[in-house]
Amino acid sequence: MLVSKILLIVHQETSEPGLVGQILQARGYELDIRCLAGGERLPTGTDEHQGTVIFGGPMSANDDNILPFIRTEMDWISVVLNTGKPFLGICLGAQLLARVLGATVAPHPDGIAEIGYFPVQPTSAKQTELALPNALPNYVYHWHREGFELPQGATLLAQGETFTNQAFCYENAYGLQFHPEMTLGMIDKWTTLGAEQLTLVGAQTRQQQLEKYPIYAPAIATWLEKFLSQWLASSNN
Repeated sequence: MLVSKILLIVHQETSEPGLVGQILQARGYELDIRCLAGGERLPTGTDEHQGTVIFGGPMSANDDNILPFIRTEMDWISVVLNTGKPFLGICLGAQLLARVLGATVAPHPDGIAEIGYFPVQPTSAKQTELALPNALPNYVYHWHREGFELPQGATLLAQGETFTNQAFCYENAYGLQFHPEMTLGMIDKWTTLGAEQLTLVGAQTRQQQLEKYPIYAPAIATWLEKFLSQWLASSNN
């Protein structure tokens, strides 16, 4: 039996695909996880993979002049866009997608970060029905200091209070500024290894994040199941 593969690009050797990976595996997909930041390489082509997900990371989407793998990933996004196969960018991955499409990625003008659970709202009902399941959770998990402009030709799908642009689609590609893949273990790890980030303006404490997880996680998981189904069906092939 032919097994479909999904290419998952992470940015630290300790990174994991979380709930995204769990859902894809439960649906019978093989996860091809690669960390270019750790020296691994991309496939020679897209034929073996049904889709690509690029996750978040501590580096900036503007670091392509000092981190060669950032440029490599941006080039890969361009290739995937041309194939019509599904692409999903999460946090840094969404910012890289925005840059490939000609938009700017930059810190908040007031130096505010979004770390923890914060509200998002879908844009018009028509756009949401076309591109995202209706049950977009009211609160989702964030960990970022930069945001993206809406690329020309893209459709804005969700907005936030601090960083306005939270989700968009462009043909076969989606960009999510937030992290729907989070598990309780990942929050525990991130708030431990990245504890210094929790002192930034706008960051919730470790305890606040751990307490909010059981409140918001079930709705996020339900939404993510629906979203990944729609995302996987977005291929033009």
